[in-house]
Amino acid sequence: MSAWRAAGLNYINYSNIAARLLRQALKPEFRAEAAKRDVSAIKINKWVDGKPLSK
Repeated sequence: MSAWRAAGLNYINYSNIAARLLRQALKPEFRAEAAKRDVSAIKINKWVDGKPLSK
């Protein structure tokens, strides 16, 4: 069993924590550029008959 699974995390949570720690460990000149990649967004669309429904 993986250590992250034994700790009660799923892989997404584990990878987010690891990425955040890596960004914090970077030198200051590289940290600002890496912080831009920290923001993410999810868009959910409902699909019916193979086509997305629009609002």
